[in-house]
Amino acid sequence: MRPDADRTRRLARRALLILAVGGVILAAALVSVYLALPDRLQATAPASRLAEPGSVPIGGPFALVDHRGRTVTEKSFGGRYLLVFFGFTNCPDVCPTTLGDIARALDLLGSEANAVQPLFVSLDPERDRPKRLAEYVKAFHPRIVGLTGTPRQITAVAKAYRVFYEKVSAKSYYGRKSAASKEPKPVGDDYLISHQGNTYLMSPKGEYLAHFSYGTKAPEIARVIREAIAKYGNPARREE
Repeated sequence: MRPDADRTRRLARRALLILAVGGVILAAALVSVYLALPDRLQATAPASRLAEPGSVPIGGPFALVDHRGRTVTEKSFGGRYLLVFFGFTNCPDVCPTTLGDIARALDLLGSEANAVQPLFVSLDPERDRPKRLAEYVKAFHPRIVGLTGTPRQITAVAKAYRVFYEKVSAKSYYGRKSAASKEPKPVGDDYLISHQGNTYLMSPKGEYLAHFSYGTKAPEIARVIREAIAKYGNPARREE
């Protein structure tokens, strides 16, 4: 029995040695493959969200009234990057959330925030006059400018930015109508505005660079703005 036992032990040691050598070879192979990978795969950076300026037909000239009662155009903001968001002051959810994210992004940018002008364009010009807008935007950040105008002016700028909006009743806005009922209509001053929640980043020349869908967090907004500044320059520094 002893020769068989010795033979078994020798076979076991040989098997362990083979496994050990194989493990070393496999580990070395994995390390060599990793080292051969491009740097961008070893430490993947976030993909760029910037479009080539002029490649996306969003945005354009506008003439509106700011929350101080002054007539402004797209050229009134010192050739800065524009961060454009459409909404209304009676908005219960999307607008305050988005403006809060924009405000936090400006804080994260620090001094680079001077390169950006955030604009809040009201889709409810009948109620959002300059005084009301002034009270609303100051609750979020002193850099945010509220814009309003005539219904025709608002329709034109919303069309240029491809923003859909419409007056709806509160029941319709909150989805409280039953399947069997007709779409409730807004009555008098009792209405809300159903609208898209995108925020648009425009270049100093007024060209579309990127947009942020509703729910995009402040760090991501700040990251993309920094990328734009690094790529296309900081207009605020040229004024120093």
